Amino acid sequence: MYAIVAREPGGPDVLEWTEVPDPQAGPGEVLIDIAASAVNRADLLQRQGFYPPPPGAPNIIGLECSGTIAALGEGVTNWEVGDEVCALLAGGGYGQRVAVPATQVLPLPDGVDLITAASLPEVACTVWSNIVQHAGLRSGEILLIHGGAGGIGTHAIQVGKALGATVAVTAGSDERLARCASLGADITINYKTQDFVEVLGKRGADVILDNMGASYLDRNLTALANDGRLMVIGFQGGRKAELDFAKMLPKRASVTSLGLRGRPVSGRGSKGDVVAGVLEGLWPLIASGKVKPIVHEVRPMQDASGAHAALESGGEVFGKIILKP
Repeated sequence: MYAIVAREPGGPDVLEWTEVPDPQAGPGEVLIDIAASAVNRADLLQRQGFYPPPPGAPNIIGLECSGTIAALGEGVTNWEVGDEVCALLAGGGYGQRVAVPATQVLPLPDGVDLITAASLPEVACTVWSNIVQHAGLRSGEILLIHGGAGGIGTHAIQVGKALGATVAVTAGSDERLARCASLGADITINYKTQDFVEVLGKRGADVILDNMGASYLDRNLTALANDGRLMVIGFQGGRKAELDFAKMLPKRASVTSLGLRGRPVSGRGSKGDVVAGVLEGLWPLIASGKVKPIVHEVRPMQDASGAHAALESGGEVFGKIILKP
């Protein structure tokens, strides 16, 4: 088959469409003919050499896909050849085929077409595992989302609203904030001209979904409400920072960093566990129209370098970029 491979760590230009060995479905796996994949920030880090795949995962970039099941591995009984699905991957999405544990495969949500479905698994599993399964976001609470215009952010806004939360978001332009408001964001904060701590005031946020890491840590702690939960899912603002326990103890605050890619396939807290929760709790919200996939554009997979450059520029991308072989 053909797939996108990074010939060496570097910029978008190191990505090339080249022939690679065909994957095979092992025990407990299904083989998917890929209809589409989608670009995530983690893909950019892997291309740069900073986010290697876990042991046993393909070196091919790509954390999600949609497509049609082409073959079943030994022991798989809950899927059939020909089923249209989408899947959470540890790698391998930027190609024509991928083998994936059957527990990480999802049916297409009602009302979502095969290509658009590629934009869902990674954001759905990241958001659901963080703000629902771990942080336990409840109706009436305030959810602050940093990077509200990105793939994670546009999805988290809708999930927060569907769960009855008041949603605050940060983004870098008034235009992007207006689009966040159109998805349901109640409080919009331009991080270039406003301080989210001041905007939230003494009430603060009950749950913060943070993609910045070090540079936002201290202000996030200040912005947390009593019993607040800070969920760190990225470190675009750096990996290391000083943690002030004096800010945490009086508030009974917690700071958690939840990875998704490195989780085991099965068992408590596994990728399969997260996928099962998404299927039960989130897929009905998508079927009802309360949560919709937000796609910025669809590009040929052979132009993965252009898609990476667009996302890396921090420009006009709103939602997800889909790659179609």
